Amino acid sequence: MSAAIIWSDHFLDYKWAYTHPMSPIRLALTMSLSRSLGVLDEIETTEPLPVDDSVLTSVHTQAYVDAVRAVGSGAAASNSTLFQKVFGLGSDDNPVFASMHEAGSMLVGGTLAAAQAISSGAVRRAVNIGGGMHHAMAGHAAGFCIYNDCSIAIEWLLEQGYDRIAYVDIDAHHGDGVQKQFYGDPRVMTVSVHQHPATLWPGTGWSTEVGESGAEGSSVNLGLLPGITDRMWLRGFHAVVPAMIAAFKPQILVTQIGVDSHAADPLTDLALTVDGQAAAVRVLRDLADKYCEGRWLAVGGGGYGIVNVVPRAWTHLIGAALDRDVDPATTISEEWIAAANAAQADLHPDYARPPEATMGDEGDIDYVPWDGDTGSPPPEGVSEVAQRQTDKAILATRRAVFPLHGLDPEDPRD
Repeated sequence: MSAAIIWSDHFLDYKWAYTHPMSPIRLALTMSLSRSLGVLDEIETTEPLPVDDSVLTSVHTQAYVDAVRAVGSGAAASNSTLFQKVFGLGSDDNPVFASMHEAGSMLVGGTLAAAQAISSGAVRRAVNIGGGMHHAMAGHAAGFCIYNDCSIAIEWLLEQGYDRIAYVDIDAHHGDGVQKQFYGDPRVMTVSVHQHPATLWPGTGWSTEVGESGAEGSSVNLGLLPGITDRMWLRGFHAVVPAMIAAFKPQILVTQIGVDSHAADPLTDLALTVDGQAAAVRVLRDLADKYCEGRWLAVGGGGYGIVNVVPRAWTHLIGAALDRDVDPATTISEEWIAAANAAQADLHPDYARPPEATMGDEGDIDYVPWDGDTGSPPPEGVSEVAQRQTDKAILATRRAVFPLHGLDPEDPRD
């Protein structure tokens, strides 16, 4: 098997309130779409690993784990000031639900299973679409995230002897929890490409956040302004990410593939298509092949186009991991569309959208590489303002971090 695809029906237990934008229906629809297109033919999925407190406390405090267990079991009042203000539990973003400790642990077990499959040599690639809970902090929940499976898996990989791990996060929201965990650890490089922190929660991920305590240069942030489309987003991505991976030379690439960067996402302001998202995924796969001997661990993350976006985007991810790339022009079966429409009965009306008929959006991914010339004319179909804003963001990031790796931030060859 070329890749391990981690799955359990228990991933669907990670279910917030009915009015909450993160519905596990998106996971079930991704798996059913992948199966309907033949992407998972002859593939036996892998179960998550069991997780105990010793695993969770590699990142989280015991007090926080105890609090999650208590409110999820009904042993503590979920609306108390202590649990909301100290542990982030019971807020609008992170409302308490039954067995939330078990549900959060299951997602961690999925990402650990992916890490173990790669570390053992059984596979080179592994995908856990249920993971990607990158906002969870050591002592509190945040941004729909209970336990930070990304950080826990990276800590586990460090324990196995890896000492150069690159984490690339393309969610529209900054990967703040993972960055904070490893901000002073030179063994882990965190790279986040996200909507500009001045325009979107959590308000972190500025280009000047570069690491500390001997790990300067290990934190890389590219914040892009609202409205950016595939061509300019890919211009920024290519101007920063490959050079950083080449400089760091990681042994394994861990990627968070949040897809709330889509134009139809109800919570963010970027304007990518599924085509652009799939193009970025393929680049990440190729970077792992080039620099990490193919070791690539991919997790899910944000994405609130529950029916119309996430299943298509993450089917492209699964296909990429299995070397079964899906043509964006591929027609989606009427049977799957009918099932997706039926599934919307369980969604809050604010997040119900009709499914699309094909695996792409006819997005234009023919980006023009950044050339270092801030005065060059934009390509056809791109405004001067969009190119100027993108290039300013590129230069801010490169000037902040490239010299720390001995690279020239003004030279596009670096």
